[in-house]
Amino acid sequence: MNTTVYCLMAVGFIIQCLFITVEHKEKFVLADILKGTAALMFVIIGYLGMKTGYNPGFAEKIFAGLICGMVGDILLNLRFVFEKQGQKIFLAGIAAFLAGHILYLVALIPHARHLLLSVIIGAVLAAALLAYIFKTMDVKPAFKAFGIIYLGAVIIMTCIAIDSAIFSLPLMISGAPIVGKLSAVIYAIGAVLFTASDIVLIFNTFSGTTRFSLRITNLTLYYIGQLLIAASLFYPR
Repeated sequence: MNTTVYCLMAVGFIIQCLFITVEHKEKFVLADILKGTAALMFVIIGYLGMKTGYNPGFAEKIFAGLICGMVGDILLNLRFVFEKQGQKIFLAGIAAFLAGHILYLVALIPHARHLLLSVIIGAVLAAALLAYIFKTMDVKPAFKAFGIIYLGAVIIMTCIAIDSAIFSLPLMISGAPIVGKLSAVIYAIGAVLFTASDIVLIFNTFSGTTRFSLRITNLTLYYIGQLLIAASLFYPR
């Protein structure tokens, strides 16, 4: 990565912090503009990473997924601007993120080392989390339907990313280091942060008690996760 990319990351993170502050003051129109601008930074980083030519097929799908993430960002905050259509806008935002995760999944599958095992582990973890959420929280049917598909896709995607990263880590053979694929490791860290942010968002949205501290945690984990996913395109896979 070059200086331009690091500058874009820094600018994006600053804008994301401004967004959190403005949103907390309930200036929702300005907040949505800031959130969209912050998201644009990781989309630009993804575009520059795609242009390196390291991982052509993979990078194009990840870039498209990042665009879906930006659309989702804008829509999720628009629900505060148009409160009467809030639920529909929220679901549209989740659908945009789901489309992004499906693109991430499609990009990752050819790089999976243990695809079936990763899918099974991801499905079991998603089912356990969903069972807990539905048992302890009041979730409307529409959100349940989206939740099952969305969380399933997110957690399975993350499990595949972790599998790819683990088996791409540096190994020692006869005392000599074998350099692993840094792209897979960076991506996996980003995916874990993204998934953690979604879990925090769910608990903060549906637990009955919304906390600003959890909102900060959710948004920070999410943004760093997207930055790392975009940054992973700057290295061979």
